[in-house]
Amino acid sequence: MNGGDGYVTPQEWMSKAAEDLRAFNHQSMSVTPAGDWAYAPHTYTALGALSRLVMMLPQAVQQSTVPVTHALGLGRIVIDGGGDPAAKAAELYRAQHDAVVAAESLYRAVEAMHAATSPMGTDTRGLPEFEDDED
Repeated sequence: MNGGDGYVTPQEWMSKAAEDLRAFNHQSMSVTPAGDWAYAPHTYTALGALSRLVMMLPQAVQQSTVPVTHALGLGRIVIDGGGDPAAKAAELYRAQHDAVVAAESLYRAVEAMHAATSPMGTDTRGLPEFEDDED
């Protein structure tokens, strides 16, 4: 993921985050035989991590346009078909604003889900994987 010098670019970090989320989506489709993805506390933990991730989305969305802002200021953006770079950047910034608002709303919803699972526990009576806990 880097050129051997240990430096990881911002776009590489975003790519890794996307791959990690894809892996979660794949693994969480059903309960696991080992019982490590089968009970309400597992949901609580996952939603806590998801809430933390979503909380950071507005900043990530805002900072994702730093290169465009920089290049625009230098006059280094060209648009396919000869379009106006400033107009395209304005379109980008409007969409960015909408994305930040949506991300903030998503955070509130995911945090509400996390809070809703907070009091949930697991009745372990009779579950073989918890037999040692009952002694």
